[in-house]
Amino acid sequence: MMLKSTVNILANLILFVSLLIGCSDNKLDSQQSTTKKTKEKIVLAYAEWTDAIVTTHVMKLILETHGYEVSIVSASIDKVWTMVASGEADAMVTAWLPSTHKAYLEQFQEKIENLGPNLSGTRLGLVVPVYVKISSITELNNASDQFNGIIHGIEPTAGLMKLTNQAIKDYQLNYQVVSNTSASMLNKLEQSIDQKSYIVITGWTPHWKFAKFELKYLADPKQVFGKQEFIHSIANKKFLVNNPKASKIIDDFEWTTSDIAQVMVWMNKGMPPKDAAFKWQSSRK
Repeated sequence: MMLKSTVNILANLILFVSLLIGCSDNKLDSQQSTTKKTKEKIVLAYAEWTDAIVTTHVMKLILETHGYEVSIVSASIDKVWTMVASGEADAMVTAWLPSTHKAYLEQFQEKIENLGPNLSGTRLGLVVPVYVKISSITELNNASDQFNGIIHGIEPTAGLMKLTNQAIKDYQLNYQVVSNTSASMLNKLEQSIDQKSYIVITGWTPHWKFAKFELKYLADPKQVFGKQEFIHSIANKKFLVNNPKASKIIDDFEWTTSDIAQVMVWMNKGMPPKDAAFKWQSSRK
């Protein structure tokens, strides 16, 4: 009788310990599941420009080192602004201000927050090879036959294209702007340089083309393209409120034209953007 009682007690004790361990495991699994579910996700939008690709990949890596899950989405620049304003994307780090993207900033100002510059010392304008024998936009009409009356531009929605069309009006140029992808425009530039023929393109700094080719900006006495541009970080206002730590990381990010030029050179030599971003970040430690 006593033996049976003892066996029952032991059985109940084993059952109790098993239940206790099971509950502990379930609680741990639940905590781990919750941790995974609460890991913050961030979406960065960017246009397919070299400087935008570089900056966005660096920003992605920085946020990931702080524990965020980051995805990046490319689109035309007008779509990028729309995505950030609507909340489809949380932020962008490739807004050219005060001139190039001024219209987008004004259009979406109620839904976005301008976090300020992450890069200073940029420039926009019309660019030609150094062997071209003019030095100002005012001289373009005198050489329109040599340029075939064409300014080779980038994507039609880019702010730089709008400024170029404005320059045609203000300087009364007998030219038309032809839209291309950035890659296509640069291919045409390289082909023209190989043949020593005249070509004028829409250009911006920073960009690796100035390291690879001997180029010059045409003087812009009317300052249609502005004196100096800055690349700004822009965030959705709701994201700013709901994610203050991530927003501060984006807000605090700033680098130099030398930094971004170095990453561009690595990419131009064939290094994937992710690897170039990692190499740059590693060099800063």
